[in-house]
Amino acid sequence: MEIVWKNIKFKYIFACILITFIISCLISIAPMSIDECKCEVITQSNQYNHKQHNNAVKVYKKSLHRLAILVPFRDRFEELLIFAPHIKQFLDKQNIDYHIFVLNQIDRFRFNRASLINVGFLEVNKEFDYIAIHDVDLLPINDELLYSFPNKGPFHVSSPELHPRYHYSTFVGGILLIKREHFIQVNGMSNKYWGWGLEDDEFYVRLKEAGLTVIRPQNISTGTHNTFKHIHDRNHRKRDMIKCYNQREVTRKRDRQTGLNNVSYKILGTISMTIENTPLTVLNISLMCDKMITPWCECDKVTVSKDGKSKEKKKVINNKSATGL
Repeated sequence: MEIVWKNIKFKYIFACILITFIISCLISIAPMSIDECKCEVITQSNQYNHKQHNNAVKVYKKSLHRLAILVPFRDRFEELLIFAPHIKQFLDKQNIDYHIFVLNQIDRFRFNRASLINVGFLEVNKEFDYIAIHDVDLLPINDELLYSFPNKGPFHVSSPELHPRYHYSTFVGGILLIKREHFIQVNGMSNKYWGWGLEDDEFYVRLKEAGLTVIRPQNISTGTHNTFKHIHDRNHRKRDMIKCYNQREVTRKRDRQTGLNNVSYKILGTISMTIENTPLTVLNISLMCDKMITPWCECDKVTVSKDGKSKEKKKVINNKSATGL
């Protein structure tokens, strides 16, 4: 009996040990399962939040109106490398739905900023609700300057009170926002302005005659020296201010002949490119010149005499030689 009892006792103890071991194993496994479950829940939750965040960003960045930034351009690549990433960083803060179009003039004629803007508008306006006529060398640096849809009328971002150089009351150059309907209403800009200057002044007259009031930023905390950064180097990039034929006389008047409806051009190529994560589109534009209307689209071999008649430089030089001057 004693041997039998010892066997039973041994089996009992062994069974207890085995049961204890099994329970311990189950207990040790149970927390692992719980942790795994928690981790899976957390991962799913994070994925959901991430999707929510992405969707929120997309909704946040989608504005009601699309902006086409039209940048008249020729041989200003150094400025463009600065402009593109700067304007992206500036506008991304404002939740603007925009795209940059570089209007690259590649013909042999003098630079024509207004015609380039007309061409840019004709090429892109069906996809955009408003445009920004934007100089490549003028960078906004005050976040109070808004590029939102100009409901009340053309919005002159670089107003005379803020622009670093031009301060007269009728100035509308630099950066101007205008919605599609208003640009069509005034027939765009004049095509007569070859060379630098005055096309904005003529455009102001068009806006005024159409009854459109130019709106300007109000209560801006900065002034003419710290609202914009002007990156134009006058010594490196001299402005084409030559006046030949009767250009000076004609371009001082309101142009009722040319505009959006009769700008003559060809698109010789469209290039999509990226500058420091800034997508933009380059339109290679060849403008046409009717020399019966604007012979001053080329002034290289022409000068102007006191009586206003044009003469070739070669002839002027020969005359000076003949008179001993």
